[in-house]
Amino acid sequence: MTVEEFHEPSVAIYPGTFDPITMGHVDIIDRALNLFDKVIVAVAVNSCKDPVFSLKERIQMIEESFNGRQRIEVKSVSGLLVEYAYQQNAKAIVRGIRAVSDFDYEFQLALMNRKLKREVESVFLMPGFRWIYISSSIIKDAARNGGDVSDLVPPHVNEMLIEKFSSKKA
Repeated sequence: MTVEEFHEPSVAIYPGTFDPITMGHVDIIDRALNLFDKVIVAVAVNSCKDPVFSLKERIQMIEESFNGRQRIEVKSVSGLLVEYAYQQNAKAIVRGIRAVSDFDYEFQLALMNRKLKREVESVFLMPGFRWIYISSSIIKDAARNGGDVSDLVPPHVNEMLIEKFSSKKA
């Protein structure tokens, strides 16, 4: 037997609402794949948010963005994220940090997760500089008002944004 046969794959969870997935999210997932064998993109069912896209649409957008890449799984998740990560044998929860303001909130979450499940680490990754200023909220606002966001989201997501917001104006 080889060493690889004894190697247990390292798994990370990358959670979010992904309403919609952006090139910043894609960049974070690609960076996480440099650190982990597998990334589970956990699409949050968050009762505190009112997403523009349905859970099914958000999962579809993410799956199409990665076109069946073997090391990426997309799943919906509700409830306590750190418990889900533990159940999936994930070593880490990956979070994207764009600015100091993101860090404050994410640091609080990481501390609570550590208290609940010490076995699951928090890993903070910065997106590439060209994606640092974007968020799903900003992209939705721009698209809702007719702005061109085609270079900020995968092509099929841009088409879905155009379709979603053109139908609301009609």
